[in-house]
Amino acid sequence: MGGTEQNYVNEAFDTNWIAPLGPNVNAFEKAIKDELGNAVHVAALSSGTAAIHLGLELLGVGKGDDVICQSFTFSASANPISYLGAEPVFVDSETDTWNISPKLLRKAIESGIKEGKKPKAIIAVHLYGMPYKVAEIRALADEFEIPILEDSAEALGSYFNNNACGTFGDIGVLSFNGNKIITTSGGGALVSKNKNYIERAIFLATQARDDAPHYQHSNIGYNYRMSNVLAGIGRGQMEVLKNRVNARRANHQFYMESLDQFKEIKFLSEPEGYFSNRWLSCILTPSYEIREKLRLALLEVNVESRPLWKPLHLQPIFKTSKQFVDGTSASLFERGLCLPSGSNLLNEELERVVTTIKNVLS
Repeated sequence: MGGTEQNYVNEAFDTNWIAPLGPNVNAFEKAIKDELGNAVHVAALSSGTAAIHLGLELLGVGKGDDVICQSFTFSASANPISYLGAEPVFVDSETDTWNISPKLLRKAIESGIKEGKKPKAIIAVHLYGMPYKVAEIRALADEFEIPILEDSAEALGSYFNNNACGTFGDIGVLSFNGNKIITTSGGGALVSKNKNYIERAIFLATQARDDAPHYQHSNIGYNYRMSNVLAGIGRGQMEVLKNRVNARRANHQFYMESLDQFKEIKFLSEPEGYFSNRWLSCILTPSYEIREKLRLALLEVNVESRPLWKPLHLQPIFKTSKQFVDGTSASLFERGLCLPSGSNLLNEELERVVTTIKNVLS
């Protein structure tokens, strides 16, 4: 916590405004809107997953539709496709950003069109806070007239060409889960320049109640709005967002400088025009064996690390889904490791991580 969250939470208690909606929700949405800029509108929701679910519904995704999804990501990016009875089509990554490959995306789109099943939407992810190839993906989406749902769950505070992540898609998604760069303990947001999308999202997220003096419903709705208490935490967290980004980037820089001497360790660089919040600091090793040696050595000294995301096309639940892959994300998964990256890490804790790695590699 940054320090002021308790004030906003106390305000909710003092005014007896505990239930969903209220002044904190409105103020939190405004803070997100001001941070992102680009004339976006914002709806604060119960989770990033809820935001993806609503976003897909707003884009007209339904039963039997194909939705293209980046394979190298957490399952929450794809699970809502299945909620709607649609089918995921997984696309592999490129090596510059580890995000969805424009080359394979084109292949997936053209294949779907050839089969008479044009994809209904594209879910592109800013993985680990690194923006995807925004210009290339937008060009493809425009060429084939397919909307983009921008999964920016890990990328609040990241930028491409000085524009904030979360503002590039037809609909953007943020997460405030406990492991994100700022948190409301649980929560998310839907973002769009299209005000109609946000108004519709809020309607659906509050049980789709029609405008009537009694309870009347012409649509299936959801209980997806954020509570006034959690939004109070979010207000305080937004005040320290830049500090959080600076801390994460400092962690990454420390790891890079400390491990620079080892040819076995590689980091993902920021291409020109890219600014990553470095939500997680990740390394690439030459092999699965070396990655595991490092992970187990860190575990021995009570330091948690974790392999990169296992690609969704390799997950048991999605093994029969369509996929357009070239082995990139599978290789990243086998060789990559996420290092401790918390904003509150102490210098001695960072030193313990790099000392352990150095002992293994020396």
